[in-house]
Amino acid sequence: MKVRLESFKKHKLKKYCMEVTRIFDLLDNYLEKYPTQDAALASKKNGAWKKISIQEYVDAVNHISYGLLKLGVKAGDNIGIVSGNRPEWNMLDMAIMQSGAISIPIYPTISQDDYRYILNHAEMKMIFIDGKSLLKKLEPVMPEVKTLKEIFLFDEEDGDYKYLDQLIQLGKENPVPEELAKIKAAIKTEDMATIIYTSGTTGNPKGVMLSHSNIVNQIMNLRTTPSGWSKTALSFLPLCHAYERMLVYLYQYLGMSVYYAESLATIADNIKEIKPTMMSAVPRLLEKIYDKLYLAGKKLPFIKRKLYYWAFNLATKYQLEGNSWCMKQQLKLADKLIFSKWREAIGGNFDIVVSGGSALQPHMGSFFSAIGMPVFEGYGLSETSPVIAVSQRGKHGRKFGTVGLPLPGVQVKLGERDEIMCRGHNVMLGYYRAPELTSQVIDADGWFHTGDTGKFTSEGQLIITGRLKSIFKTSFGKYVNPQAIESKFTESPFIDNMIVVGENKKFAAALISPDFVYLKSWCGIHNIPYTTNEEVIQNKVVLKRYEEEVKKYNVFFGDFEQVKRWQLVPEEWTQPGGFLSPTLKIKRNVIEGHYAERIEKLFA
Repeated sequence: MKVRLESFKKHKLKKYCMEVTRIFDLLDNYLEKYPTQDAALASKKNGAWKKISIQEYVDAVNHISYGLLKLGVKAGDNIGIVSGNRPEWNMLDMAIMQSGAISIPIYPTISQDDYRYILNHAEMKMIFIDGKSLLKKLEPVMPEVKTLKEIFLFDEEDGDYKYLDQLIQLGKENPVPEELAKIKAAIKTEDMATIIYTSGTTGNPKGVMLSHSNIVNQIMNLRTTPSGWSKTALSFLPLCHAYERMLVYLYQYLGMSVYYAESLATIADNIKEIKPTMMSAVPRLLEKIYDKLYLAGKKLPFIKRKLYYWAFNLATKYQLEGNSWCMKQQLKLADKLIFSKWREAIGGNFDIVVSGGSALQPHMGSFFSAIGMPVFEGYGLSETSPVIAVSQRGKHGRKFGTVGLPLPGVQVKLGERDEIMCRGHNVMLGYYRAPELTSQVIDADGWFHTGDTGKFTSEGQLIITGRLKSIFKTSFGKYVNPQAIESKFTESPFIDNMIVVGENKKFAAALISPDFVYLKSWCGIHNIPYTTNEEVIQNKVVLKRYEEEVKKYNVFFGDFEQVKRWQLVPEEWTQPGGFLSPTLKIKRNVIEGHYAERIEKLFA
């Protein structure tokens, strides 16, 4: 077994946090340390940013808690939140936990069958729903949940249901601060705080039980990652996801203002408006920004275009250490002429961008760091609260192509077939009402088996190499890691996404979803008529160009790993379409099921 350990003995909760030991303690810390902060939370309504002060945030949380207690909420009751990102989500989350109940965020994008399973499995007592469209999805399911006592909408949209402001008003009319204080005092740091249902790609969702201690330790071990001047965060990844949720808790601990983006489509505009110093992202978003900047140079006159792509290619070669004197001078010139304009276009004020969900290609890390948008990669799962390892400031803390060092207090080792395993304060309490599933992933010695594969650099940084379940064996007995191939191929501006298949087949094959924005631009330059996606992917010139791309990237792999046959598909793989997870990773079983006939033909 290959082993890399961070001493578990270094971790002592008391050493790191005396004042914040439960998640809701963040509110008192926020109010006490940062009373003059411009805003705690903000969202855009009717074209204007609505800011909520720290005091207003704390008051709303307490009023909701009083309302919950008036309605008879007891310690251990399960309460669901089905909503996109908005300040009320945070208010409810904190109010539920400080009332002794269990906060259960549920993705607003899951299927009706998943809602039915989660609400019944969690024995949900109360649920808060964001909007009529979600209500329509949930209404047929809710009568089947025999434990469900109360249903609230976020806004006054339907006279048949109660809404959040009514609960807040109920709390204002029935304040019980002494009772609430007693309830909070009785909650221990090791008590369960939340259940996060994983958006699994196979089988029913699993309820990950996390304690206050699980999440508080994450905050305490990540609090030095942003610089002291970092004060404004943009949030757009789902708060239901452990990754974004924990970061928002971190922002609150650091006294930062959290602005919620209107949607994925408005991120660029929102960044320009608020000029955030920090945000989280997934590689797919960064790749979109990268591709957009690359495409922008195509429209420039010859000389300006040459200068533009000189700077672009230079940025992809940047390293954190070891850049030559000549390289440094070129970077200074490129920054003055080109990079500064890009920074202005993407907000111009970033101290740190945290990337997670999947591996970021090394040249992307180089590019964004060179232009003044430093990317720090992290790795983890809902079951690990979620961070196992993350890029850090300091010696050997950050290296392109790695996810950084294990968190203090987290032991990491590689098991059979290089599976990443961890043990420490971040490992979940277990799966809710599923001890047999818990025992499958947490062994007798407390090691959590991630199902991911990895390796270590000589300095101790962790590199993620793939997913055990995704690795398949050809009929010749050769193992193929599809994620490594897909990651390399999607460096091509022509390829938005792809899936490599070949279990028990003679060779590896692939379905490719083109980057249709880039392809349309390329067709325009080469005078190729572009009518529909379906027609353009049948064009002989287009197919020849993709054949060249496949040959170009195949050379990075051994013969048995190379993509021997492939086919373009006319669909863009998106989250609303069901092809991508909330963190924009491909859902293999969904794609393989949807294209079953096409895949079979690849091997005919």
